Amino acid sequence: MVRTAVPARLDQLPWARFHRLVVVGLGAVWILDGLEVTMIGAVGPRLTEADSGIALSAAGIGRAAAVYVLGSCLGALFFGQLTDRFGRRRLFLVTLGVYIVATTAAAFSWTPWFFFLCRFVTGAGIGGEYAAINSAVDELIPARVRGRVDLLINGSYWLGSAGGAGLAVLLLSESLFAVDVGWRLSFGLGASLGLLILVVRRNVPESPRWLIIHGRGAEAERIVAGVEDAAARETGAPLPPPAGWIEIRPREKVGLGAVVTAIARTHRSRAALGLALFVGQAFLYNAVTFDLGTLLSTFYGVDSSSVPVFFVVYALGNCAGPLVLGRLFDTVGRRPMIASSYLAAAVLAAALGVLVHAGLLGAWTFLSGVVVMFFFASAGASAAYLTVSEIFPMETRALAIAFFYAAGTAIGGITGPLLFGRLIETGRTGPVMVGFLVGAGAMALGGVAELALGVEAAGRSLEDIASPLTAVDQQRATPDGRGRDAESDRDACG
Repeated sequence: MVRTAVPARLDQLPWARFHRLVVVGLGAVWILDGLEVTMIGAVGPRLTEADSGIALSAAGIGRAAAVYVLGSCLGALFFGQLTDRFGRRRLFLVTLGVYIVATTAAAFSWTPWFFFLCRFVTGAGIGGEYAAINSAVDELIPARVRGRVDLLINGSYWLGSAGGAGLAVLLLSESLFAVDVGWRLSFGLGASLGLLILVVRRNVPESPRWLIIHGRGAEAERIVAGVEDAAARETGAPLPPPAGWIEIRPREKVGLGAVVTAIARTHRSRAALGLALFVGQAFLYNAVTFDLGTLLSTFYGVDSSSVPVFFVVYALGNCAGPLVLGRLFDTVGRRPMIASSYLAAAVLAAALGVLVHAGLLGAWTFLSGVVVMFFFASAGASAAYLTVSEIFPMETRALAIAFFYAAGTAIGGITGPLLFGRLIETGRTGPVMVGFLVGAGAMALGGVAELALGVEAAGRSLEDIASPLTAVDQQRATPDGRGRDAESDRDACG
């Protein structure tokens, strides 16, 4: 057995250059994902043209999107369990490498089947990133700011999305690029950004928490001591003594059966919470995002060439939610902020559906309503990733993120666009209102689940929120300095 204060030392570190390196090196992948999805979606129509060099059908564009989503779900599950077994650092280098190779290969596609294959592997790399990155970030960032940092990183997806929409306008300009060149450059830009991220990411160390649990305590101590020395020099102030310790029985690997049991049986109420949060946000997000252009053109007469402009505004609104509200998830608390974000988005979605049906909106007023709705929904959706990465034991963290991402996308992320697409095809606002009401119900379910099952994790050590499977005993400091067993201080709803 090993007694260590490494988790407490990580949580009490002052904000320093090391944390900025983590945010840039690991968090930038969300910008990459937003850039990838939006830009490829915007240049999709170009691929259907005869002289594009690949000549996909309109149905082929839909299949390419479906293949990408399928790859991301399966990649999350596959790489998620490997991340828990072989380490965060090894996998966040591998998954980014998979993305770079696959998206570069896509630029040289000459036939639909090869393009589909490349999109599947690209999605697998991005899905694997979700599991590896979120687990690593939460284990390296101090507890007092973990919420706002996580929301900022997850919300940066929409910064990449806005950039992708803007770049699509440039790449589709036939006065600048030939028809069979511009779309290929879009993949090249993604790969180039991925290479820059990889260079920075090589300097991010393995999670000391993962190292301790897997019997590599000396390496964990060396990493934490180096970070502490650098932070002390940077701030010019000595660091306080550790505020707690944990005693564990290290294992080289934890069986998949023990991991699944911890998620599905030991923490089944938390599993129900994670599923409700992910299904709700995936349904509303995918339904509106994939069908936004169709909604604008069908009911408001917006020309397809102008849709990217609307999408830039939409994406920036989504980015603003986590940026503005993120701090409150650490100060006000997880439970009230997540519940209120989901419920506010639900109310606004229902109101927007009614206004659309009543014919009271124009193109820009409709977009304004969508932006306000997703200002709250974006913060809630980012907090869903934060939640499932906090409330399960250390050994299950990456797989838990992967499972809920895959399940939420499979249930809500697929049914949402399919339902909205069918409703929009009717050409009538009544069915579209029903679609918004269904989306509102899905978000409301997530908000109610948070109120009933939510775990207050703001400012708390990850080991206090969910004791590791390998833990024997742990203690953290109390205001009187005497310390107490974290096991005897479980969250009431845990």
